[in-house]
Amino acid sequence: MTAPRMQQKNNVVDMHDARRTDRKKRNARPTERQRTWLARGLKEPGGKLPLFDNSGQRVNERTIQSCIEQGWAERWFANPIKPDWLVCKLTDRGRALFNVS
Repeated sequence: MTAPRMQQKNNVVDMHDARRTDRKKRNARPTERQRTWLARGLKEPGGKLPLFDNSGQRVNERTIQSCIEQGWAERWFANPIKPDWLVCKLTDRGRALFNVS
């Protein structure tokens, strides 16, 4: 997870920006594409999220990265054969989007 962006003035960090960023993340809603991708993890063991969509196309990296930044998904492990592939799983926060425990 990346740290929130904070403005720095005279070596003082503006914590209001950090809180505003956190609030936006808490209130964010997934796009239809993100929601479709995340929903597929509900049926998989451990919440594993697919690398490919239903048409066999690789899931867009921006979709995956955005879900990770929002806390709905997290990296599960590094794929030694394809290190650029993001193997992810659903988080509790991601499951909460669907009201599932």
